[in-house]
Order: sequence, then C-alpha cells, then structure tokens
Amino acid sequence: VLRQDSFHTVQACFFKDKENPEQSQKMIRYLKTLTEESVIDVEGVLVDADVRSCSVQKYELSIHRIHSVSPASKVLPFSIEDAARPEDEVEASQDTERPFPRLGQDLRLNNRWMDLRVPANNAILRIQSAVCQLFRESLYAQNFVEIHTPKLVAGESESGAGVFTTDYFGTTACLAQSPQLYKQMAIASDMNRVFEIGPVFRAEKSHTRRHLCEFTGLDLEMAIDDHYNEALEVVHNMFKHIFTGLENRFGKELAIIREQYASEAVAFTDKPCILHWPEAMQILREDDSKFDMGDEMNDLTGAMELALGQAVKEKYGTDFFILDKYPSAIRPFYTMPDPEDDKFSNSYDIFIRGQEICSGAQRCHDPDLVQQILKQKGIDDPGDGLKSYIESFKHGVSPHAGAGIGLERVVFLYLGLDNVRKASMFPRDPNRCTP
Repeated sequence: VLRQDSFHTVQACFFKDKENPEQSQKMIRYLKTLTEESVIDVEGVLVDADVRSCSVQKYELSIHRIHSVSPASKVLPFSIEDAARPEDEVEASQDTERPFPRLGQDLRLNNRWMDLRVPANNAILRIQSAVCQLFRESLYAQNFVEIHTPKLVAGESESGAGVFTTDYFGTTACLAQSPQLYKQMAIASDMNRVFEIGPVFRAEKSHTRRHLCEFTGLDLEMAIDDHYNEALEVVHNMFKHIFTGLENRFGKELAIIREQYASEAVAFTDKPCILHWPEAMQILREDDSKFDMGDEMNDLTGAMELALGQAVKEKYGTDFFILDKYPSAIRPFYTMPDPEDDKFSNSYDIFIRGQEICSGAQRCHDPDLVQQILKQKGIDDPGDGLKSYIESFKHGVSPHAGAGIGLERVVFLYLGLDNVRKASMFPRDPNRCTP
C-alpha cells in the first residue's frame, strides 16, 4: 500500500513478466528490501481493481519502476495502522487472542512526527489551521487589523507569578503571558480594532489534560461606544463563523477525525447565550448541593464548569455560552469593575461543552482607577512594564474590551478530544520540552 499523504492511499502491485523472468526476480528482490514508511518514487499504470483497504478503491497501480528516495528504519516506534485505531476498538480486542497494542501518550509524543502521519492526527492540525483562517476571516470582515506584539517583556504581563524569566542584557525579562497590555496600548494608538495570533507562555505546573505551558493565543481588542456587549457580539459572531465554517468547508478533515475520535458538531445559538454570575450560582446550588459554594465569590472548579455546561445545554440547548459578571476579586487588575456593584466586574468567560476556551472583559481605561486596583491587589510598585501601560492611558484612550482565546483548547474541545496535547503540534507542559 502506498500513501501519497496522510489521507490518500493506493494499492500497488508488481506482476512478473513471463518474457523477462530474470528482470522480474531482480525487481522482486529489490521490493523486499523496502521498509515500511520509506519514501519512494514509483512509476506505473493505473488498472481497474476492486480494493477496499485503500482510499483509491476502483484502481490499483501496476508498478513498472520504483526508487527508494529515503529509506525508513527497519524497526519503527509503532505502526501507523496501530496508531490509527479508535480507542474502543483497541479496548475491545484486549480479551481476544490477538489484542491490538495500546500506544501510550508518551510513546506517541516522543515520536510525534510519526504520530502526525495518522490520518486523524494530521487532520487535527489542519483543523487547527482552519480555526486560525476562520478567525482571521471573521475579524477582517469586522474591520480589525492584525498586530504583532513583543514576547519579551519587562515584568509580568499579568499579576500572576507563573512567568518564564530570562536574562536580557543584564536585566530580567519575561516571556509574555499574553499580549494583553500591548493590545490595550494599540487602542490608545488609534487602532480601534486589533487582533493577534501568537505564542503565549505560562510557567504553571498544571498537570492536567487541558493545560499547556506554551500555546497559541487568539486575541482581540476593540474600542466600544456604549457597552461592552458590543465586544460580546463581535466574539459571538466570530465563533459562529468558525463553527459553521469548520462544518461546511472542512467536512473531509472532520470526517477523518471522527472516524477515530467520535464527536458531534457544537450546538450554538444564533444570538449570544449570556448567563450572569448570580444565575450560574443558582444553577449550581440546585445541582443536588454537591458543591461547596462558600460565599459564591470564588472561581469555578473544573467540576462546576462541567455541571454548569450540562445544565445550560439542557436549559438553553447550546454547548456554547458566555458567563458574565465575574467577581472582581478573581479577575486581573485591568478588568473594569461593575459600576453598579464593584464586587462584580464587566468580565466574562466563554465555554464549549462546559469548559472554558476564552476569557475577556471591558478593560479599565482610567489610569487612576488602574493604580487603585493594583494597590488593592497588593502591587504597590507597578514596575517599568506597567508604568508605560498606565502612561498610555494618561494621554487619552477610548473605552475598550476584548478577549483572549486558546487555539489548542478550542480545537481540543470542538473535536471532543480527551487531551489538549492531541491539538498541539509539539506540546509543552511541565514535563515536556522536547521534541
């Protein structure tokens, strides 16, 4: 079987030439030296055939000439056939006389270039590319400009401690946790609608199935006229474009993925489905009281998010929703407090299937209020990085709001995968910095 790429295969056969048996024997001996996964050039003639094991089923290739371009090792880490089996098929075989091998995550990731030859895994990265394409399309259509912000920054991007530091000509710099501050300074630069696709670094020792230390951020920021709901409308329309675009324009890739990793299209509403924090707390209280709600001002746990997602699906018929009005105490310093009750904020998270894919807010554009909030959060000296950021607001800036989205997490949750690492080309986590 010859593989043109991860998606297309054809059966190739060599038939003995009765008039030239010696040459035929030489060809057969040469064919026996070719190893699985070798790269070859082959010349032949297509002939009618009935082949069920390949993507090309009505023809096969009758080989005339063949050349080994790049031979593969005789012993491979695993076979593509084994790596392409659905997990339930592997499990079902374990009690049989010939069980299929289980391929662990580390084995796959240590040989990721092999793992990505698997049709479903190769298609996942093509869907990742499609999400970026559709993200750009939607925002360009809504008059956004793409920007590219620094990834080496003085101080921390946000107020958390999870940053990677490096020497910067005798001073300490950090890898950016997000483009947040620079997105906002772009608004202060009269670039009223901006977006960026770029790397994000988080030095957090999170050993979970949905966290990475480096991922690709899809970020946007925009000036607002009357209310930050303007930003929610933009974000909702952007996700609608992504969801419909994936199903309508990338159906082949989705079908290949769903053969190995079962999933359904994400259900979403035409208009934004927005819950406010008090409603979410009420839903969770009614969930058999299995959660310790405390004062209802703490962040949601993963279990709470999943329970909320299930309840929203049952009540509103959507996998995709926005949770608005988070408590101010659990949001970053640049978040605008709710003018009617400053215990809450004009901030939101967005969820797919009960898991967060996006965090955003109206930003605080008042320099005095920003400094006040920094002090409330125990940051008396904002440092050089934040000083420039605050200074940009002193020279006049439009009210604005935005959002930050994790690309790999969108792909992972949209496709119903069991681990975000499947949605990352070469994932980085606390235990992995190679390959």
